[in-house]
Amino acid sequence: MQYYRRIRDLREDRDLTQDQIVKILNMHKTTYTNYEQGKREPPFDFIIKLAKIYDVSIDYIAGLTDEPKSYRNK
Repeated sequence: MQYYRRIRDLREDRDLTQDQIVKILNMHKTTYTNYEQGKREPPFDFIIKLAKIYDVSIDYIAGLTDEPKSYRNK
């Protein structure tokens, strides 16, 4: 699964550092880094939080689509 690349790309596209995003997510940097590097699979609630922060669909983060549609129904 390539979701970890999307996680990194979304962060970088918003010009956020890992330190900044872990503060927003209120989590340990090591844990976040492991998700971003694909060393650990992120829990579903983490993916939901990212979808809300970046305003993209969960499917986009998971790599099921290349359309970064809003997580909200518009």
